[in-house]
Amino acid sequence: MKPGGDTPAGQDSRRHAVRSDTGEKRLVVLISGRGSNLSALIEACSKGRIDGKVVRVISNRPRARGLNFARQSRIPYAVVDHGEYPDREGFDRALAEVIEASAPDLIVLAGFMRVLTDAFVAHFAGRMVNIHPSLLPDFRGLDTHARALAAGVEVHGASVHFVTAELDGGPVLMQAPVPVHPDDDPETLAARVRAAEHRLYPAAVGLICSGRIQAVGDKVWCDGIPLERPLLLDEMMENAKRCAGHD
Repeated sequence: MKPGGDTPAGQDSRRHAVRSDTGEKRLVVLISGRGSNLSALIEACSKGRIDGKVVRVISNRPRARGLNFARQSRIPYAVVDHGEYPDREGFDRALAEVIEASAPDLIVLAGFMRVLTDAFVAHFAGRMVNIHPSLLPDFRGLDTHARALAAGVEVHGASVHFVTAELDGGPVLMQAPVPVHPDDDPETLAARVRAAEHRLYPAAVGLICSGRIQAVGDKVWCDGIPLERPLLLDEMMENAKRCAGHD
C-alpha cells in the first residue's frame, strides 16, 4: 500500500444517499489505466458541474497513466497493488482501509479493472458507482465493442450503474446511446463510446452529488420517484436547455 502525491493541507431496502448533508461531496476515484474518465470528473468538479471534489485517487496498478492526472491537479493519490496480496479478500480489505481514510461520500470506479468481493460491495452499498461501455444489461463483462459489432446492433453506448455483488448488474441510473456506423471496427466504436463516457459520467455523478439520485434497494430513485428506465444523457441535457430558456 503506497500513498503518494502532493497532499493538500449487505444491500437492503433502505435509501442510500451520499452522506454529507451540506457542502461539496467527497469523491474517491478508483482507476487501473489511462484515467480519461478521471480527468473528465476532475474538470467537471473544477467547473462547478459537480457539487463535489475528488479528494483521493487510488490505483491498483503502480504505473497507471491516470495517476498523472492526480499529480497535475495536486490530488492525493495512493497505490494499493493487488499483486502484493495473496487473495482478493486481503486486497479488498486493504483497499477499503485506504478509501475509508478519506471519508468519502461517493466511490467512483473509473476503469477500475478488479472484481470486488461481496463483502467489499456490501460495505459501500449505495455509494459506489461504475461506468460500463455498453447499454446494460447488454454486453456485460469485457470486449463489449467487438461483441456489439458481432451481434449487429445499431446502437451501442455506455451506462452508469450502482455497484452490487452481481458483475455489471447493479441498477442503472443513466445511459448514453451511441450509434454504430456501418464501417465501424472495435477501435473506432470504442473511441466514440469513450467520448460519450466523458460527458455521461460527470452528469451522472453530478446528479448523485446534488441529492437528486439515490439508490433504494435494487432501484434508482430520481427526485423522490423510482425510475422506470435509466435516464438518457441527451434527453437530460435537452431538458436542461429548455429550463434555461434555450430552444
